[in-house]
Amino acid sequence: MNPTLNIAVKAARKAGSIINRASLDLDLLKVTTKQPNDFVTEVDKAAEAAIIQVLKDAYPDYGILAEESGLTDSAKGSEFQWIIDPLDGTTNFIHGMPQYAVSIALAQKGVVTQAVVYDPNRNELFTASKGGGAFLNDRRIRVSKRVRLQDTLIGTGFPYRVFDHADAYLAIFKELMKKTSGLRRPGAASLDLAYVACGRYDGFYEFGLAPWDIAAGTLLISEAGGLVSDLAGESDYLRTGNIVAGTPKIFSQLLQTITPHLGENLKA
Repeated sequence: MNPTLNIAVKAARKAGSIINRASLDLDLLKVTTKQPNDFVTEVDKAAEAAIIQVLKDAYPDYGILAEESGLTDSAKGSEFQWIIDPLDGTTNFIHGMPQYAVSIALAQKGVVTQAVVYDPNRNELFTASKGGGAFLNDRRIRVSKRVRLQDTLIGTGFPYRVFDHADAYLAIFKELMKKTSGLRRPGAASLDLAYVACGRYDGFYEFGLAPWDIAAGTLLISEAGGLVSDLAGESDYLRTGNIVAGTPKIFSQLLQTITPHLGENLKA
């Protein structure tokens, strides 16, 4: 395994152990609201601090973009930046719903080169290095071989903070209900993307995500033979937060189904 990826795995596992311990005492958890329907717990903060310490010890000059602490000053002058979500799926975690993950990516000049998505519940470790393939617990993974939209299982996420595009979501959801085998919305985008990479889903779409939600997962998909784009079919998803992903054949059908429902502000 790439030495840099090894460090990211070490950091993710350390965060995972903090999360697992806390999951045994959810009644004691202190929860604060960042904004409506957007929560942070002391576990998010402790997991993020543990991740940052491991990464800083190994690479003190790399920049960091992390969900809870924001952009750190060490990004100045470095072409490398860690992109961290210490607990993706906090709302699930608070409710004892076992669908959440640690997501860590490394970008070089804005291009993601290393990725880790770690599910501490199932002890599933998804990893990828640019040009080196994608893996689940050291086993090579590939996107599914399905080619017809009607045979697919598609992952998505619904708006939970900003509801400006709710009508577009519902229209897309309604059409895909009719055109696919099923839709799922478990509530942790990093795992959704990892599931596309290993063939559990055949595609995924969501709007308005943050870079730390998708940076690691998108590299997993690319390295597993899948395609990822924003809603315009371009590669600007880390900036826009709008994403469509899937197997090569399903990706294009998914994008064609979604696009007619979008207003100009979503296509940008």
